[in-house]
Order: sequence, then structure tokens, then C-alpha cells
Amino acid sequence: MLQKILSRVRKAVGDYNMINDGDKIAVGVSGGKDSQLLLIALNELRRFLPQKFDLVAVTIDLGFEKFDRESLLRFYNNIGVDYHIEKTNISQVVFDVRNEQNPCALCSNMKRGAFYNAAIKLGCNKAAFAHHMDDVIETFLMCQIYEGRIHTFSPITYLNRKNVTLIRPMIYAEERLISTIVGELKLEPVGSGCPSDGITKRQNIKELIKDLARENPHLKSNLFGAIQRAEICGWKPQRKVSKGNNFGL
Repeated sequence: MLQKILSRVRKAVGDYNMINDGDKIAVGVSGGKDSQLLLIALNELRRFLPQKFDLVAVTIDLGFEKFDRESLLRFYNNIGVDYHIEKTNISQVVFDVRNEQNPCALCSNMKRGAFYNAAIKLGCNKAAFAHHMDDVIETFLMCQIYEGRIHTFSPITYLNRKNVTLIRPMIYAEERLISTIVGELKLEPVGSGCPSDGITKRQNIKELIKDLARENPHLKSNLFGAIQRAEICGWKPQRKVSKGNNFGL
């Protein structure tokens, strides 16, 4: 089953030229199932891809008391990768100093900033996030419904202020496939300890998609295909993409 995620990651890497010889990639690992699997997949692909590259897992400790640091350390040690845990006081800023009523946006921005700074400090020229196909679709709908614009994140983005290239190698992987593989590998997600987990606008969109998909089982495939065909937000691949790259979604 792991081969299925490897094939999707390998295709995304090839379609968008995400990895080159000599890259050092900071892999953002929150402790969730998506980021754990991304790290495992990229670590495995180092054995097969012609490009020679290095990895370092980077976790941003937000400062929540319930953050299970020991479980995360066991995960890192079990797969034998270099890692770095960046301690921050983001939780105190968001919940105590700012007392945000909708804390997710501020927390996310601060966490990304801390991650990029850690990546630069570690000598990385690229960063990898574990956003998957469902994330692409959900962001696409969120931008239209809540912001009134047609947008979603791109597979690869150069951050000129940081001189770091952000890649998203799991864009061809469905969330349900990720969950299945995580279960087979017996990975245990490590929570951040955030009290707002699961109470987000994104969760509302997930529920909306779930409801609509009961009537139209091709909903996700249609939306993902529309994003690719429109080539919005940097979704133009650097090599010709063959038909059927939705992997039977």
C-alpha cells in the first residue's frame, strides 16, 4: 500500500520539477498523519529518485502543554531521520496576549514564519508541506465562499523574501488513501495540544463536500480536474501530464 503514496509523490515531484540534485529539504512535520507520511515517503524516495537530496524534519513546538513531544521523538528515531524541534511561544501570543476569537489564521501565519526561519537556519533551500488533494479542493472552495476569489495554493512556490522554494509533493494523494496507509503502518498522530483543533472553517468545508459527494460521487475529481485544466495559481506542470492522473479518484 505504501507504493501507492510513493507513486503519487513521485509523479508530483516529476510533473512540477520539485526536487533537484543537491537540495536540502525541510519537511514540515506537525505530528499529524499527513506530515508523518510525507516524511516517510520522501525518505523512501531518496533510494529511487535520480536526484540526490537531503532531508531534515522540522517541527514547530507551539508551546501547548499537551504537546506530546516524546511520541514525536519516538517517531523520528524509529525512521532514522535528522530532525529539529523549534520551540516557540506562539500559543501564548495567540491565546493569552492577543486573545484571538478566531485564532487559526494568526497561529498559522506565525507557525509558517517560524518554520521558514528554522529551515533557513538549518541550511535548507526547499521546504515541503504535506498538503494533499483534499486540501487543494477545500482551499479552492474556501477562497470562493469566504473570500470571493478563485484561488488555491500552488504545487510549488518560490518565496523570494526567504529565498526558499516551497513544494507540496502530496497533491495527488487523497486524504482517504493517506488515512488507510497510516492505519496499515500503525502510525500514531501526535496532537499539537491546541484547544481549537477541529473547530475551523476548513472543517465546515469538509462537511459541505461530504454532503455534496453523496449526490455526486465524482465531485472531488471534477473540482480537482477543473483546477488543473484552468492552470490557475501556478498549476501548469513543467512536463506534459498524462490523462487519468487523478488516480481513480
